Amino acid sequence: MKGMYREPGQALKYPFLAPGSNQYLDMLWDWDSWLSNIALRQILLENGSEKDKQQALKYEQGCVLNSLNYGGMDGWIPIWIERNAPSREEMLKTRNPWKDNMHKPCLAQHAAFIVKNMNGDAEWLRDNFYVLQAFVSKYLNFHQHKPTGLMYWQNDHAIGVDNDPSTFYRPHGSSGSIFLNSLMYRELLAMAYLAECLNQPDISKTFNDEASKLAASVREHCWDERDGFYYSVDLNLLPVERPDIEALLPGELYFHVGQPRTYDCLIQRLSVWSGFMAMWANIATPEQAKTIVERQFYDPRLFNCASGIRTLSPLEKMYNTRASGNPSSWQGPIWINVNYLVFRGMINYGFEKEAREIAEKTVLLLGRDYERYGALHEYYLPDNGEPVLNKGFQNWNLLVLNMAAWLDGKEMVTEF
Repeated sequence: MKGMYREPGQALKYPFLAPGSNQYLDMLWDWDSWLSNIALRQILLENGSEKDKQQALKYEQGCVLNSLNYGGMDGWIPIWIERNAPSREEMLKTRNPWKDNMHKPCLAQHAAFIVKNMNGDAEWLRDNFYVLQAFVSKYLNFHQHKPTGLMYWQNDHAIGVDNDPSTFYRPHGSSGSIFLNSLMYRELLAMAYLAECLNQPDISKTFNDEASKLAASVREHCWDERDGFYYSVDLNLLPVERPDIEALLPGELYFHVGQPRTYDCLIQRLSVWSGFMAMWANIATPEQAKTIVERQFYDPRLFNCASGIRTLSPLEKMYNTRASGNPSSWQGPIWINVNYLVFRGMINYGFEKEAREIAEKTVLLLGRDYERYGALHEYYLPDNGEPVLNKGFQNWNLLVLNMAAWLDGKEMVTEF
């Protein structure tokens, strides 16, 4: 457990949690550290003393505070911070904060998770709460497609689900990702919770209202009735404009003026695991969740397999399980955070049989891996569970402990 702990130094002014393995040895990562923290709290719940829990708190809080230390009035915060990272000012000399991706919208969720475990005590966050508001507001102001209300990635750099074909090699600013929008919805709710804990009800209402609007946009634009699934959408459409002429000339034919398009995006019918994120985020309606389970989870051609949930359906031409580290492969292999997030979505909507199936497969997959190699790996082949890359990867793999606790009927630590 304490192998995650890192002491402060250089660019990282606070203690923090490092995800683990040589590839992520001494760096602060955005959603990696957040999900690792959820697993850490399960370990502490089952095996930690009060002294252990108090010791862990400074490392948990430090993840958030280190990120906020790199924030500013413009809202930009880096995705990862290395111990020898340059200052924020130096970073911004080599990138455009308005056209590059930044820390994924899980920072407020990480903070809210910690505050919830402190019984609502958010005072440690008060001095930096403005920076956190600026961060979330930057997403709302500069990463949101105004016609649809959906969030989009600026480019395909460090999106977390690295070579997800709905974003990978797509035109910049064009991917209305269901993964991103689901994260952002929960981020807005986390902001509302934190504001309430800090006795700022007006700010809390603002973020709750934004969350409601985003959920409505996702349901309107990302739900596909034909397939019964949530998809990312393509925002890369030409604008509707009047012809650039002084007057209509007799005998000339002007296109695109009789009936301009009435839609603002196109569904990307790519069978990517992130469609299940709408269940994790509680965006899907109960009827939609039932359809997703019946048509997507139970269709053996799509996601469900011997090792859990494929990141991409084998029916897609892009399906590819070969080892890849930069970007990491999300075009089919099994990732344990995917198993966990889909498992959590199943529980949210009362699909306990399906949740049990995913949890049992995950426990068996990682148990066999540990028995054979004495360590866990970053991702696995879907059908035979063979490890693919990065022996010694801890990270969100330890969420298997949360799943095992649920299987055993014990208390399970969950994300905010």
